[in-house]
Amino acid sequence: MYDLTCSIVLFHNDPSEVKKAVDSVINSNLHVKLFIVDNSREDDLRFEFNSSKVEYIFTGRNLGYGAGHNVAIKRITGKSKYHLVLNPDVEFDPAILPGLFAYMEQYTQTGLLMPKVLYKNGEIQYLCKQLPSPADLILRRFMPTPMKQLFREKLASYELRHLDYNNSMQVPNLSGCFMFIRTEAFSKVGLFDEQYFMYLEDTDLCRRINEQYNTVYYPQETIIHGYAKSSYKNLKLATYHVQSTLKYFNKWGWYNDRMRSRINKSLNTANIFRMPVVEHDIITAN
Repeated sequence: MYDLTCSIVLFHNDPSEVKKAVDSVINSNLHVKLFIVDNSREDDLRFEFNSSKVEYIFTGRNLGYGAGHNVAIKRITGKSKYHLVLNPDVEFDPAILPGLFAYMEQYTQTGLLMPKVLYKNGEIQYLCKQLPSPADLILRRFMPTPMKQLFREKLASYELRHLDYNNSMQVPNLSGCFMFIRTEAFSKVGLFDEQYFMYLEDTDLCRRINEQYNTVYYPQETIIHGYAKSSYKNLKLATYHVQSTLKYFNKWGWYNDRMRSRINKSLNTANIFRMPVVEHDIITAN
């Protein structure tokens, strides 16, 4: 039984960048197994990651983000306590993984954990969010930047900037760049919904886990995320974003989403969602 398995999905990525993510995982003192699922057209990266802790899976076609991770997740059922869904543009000190493992071991009602996320320049990324409404996604993704100033309070509320990002708290919508998931949760809520080729598959999975477990932002550990915002620069990716947005609201409701209304309303009270922290010298990974 592995302490932790991890999956990284690739599509013609820079191998030097991916290596930082790979090293962050395999250099941990946990018992880990990393799956690299390569959706590229050629398997050029097959020999880049030579480690017994790494399994390279070449799909030969672009399955999409969630479906790519599902390839790995289907292989770890009953073989891992926790699974990390990781973006290839993320890097971190391998020592944070035992800290996250310790938290999950102590707080068994936690199904998903995300650490504090920083840009490479050290600035924080506001990746804790409410469950999105159509207005939230339209304003955030498609409104011209000058006009966004007219809605800055609404956008700040969506990113929960009124809450203290230095405190652990329960959040219903956490970023897919780093999802530390209790493996048993997949048997209860399912895997990534493969109707989303790219974008919003993380929101969809997080809210399903949140129905059964706590989904927790845990800033006691920190990672670095490149965060390219590719769909803002690439028309094809922007099209995927629009398609996923339509699929998300067709699934969960455009205006009549009672779960969204209830949870987002309660997020205005910060103290309700404060979560405990773990002393690492007391709780450690085996």
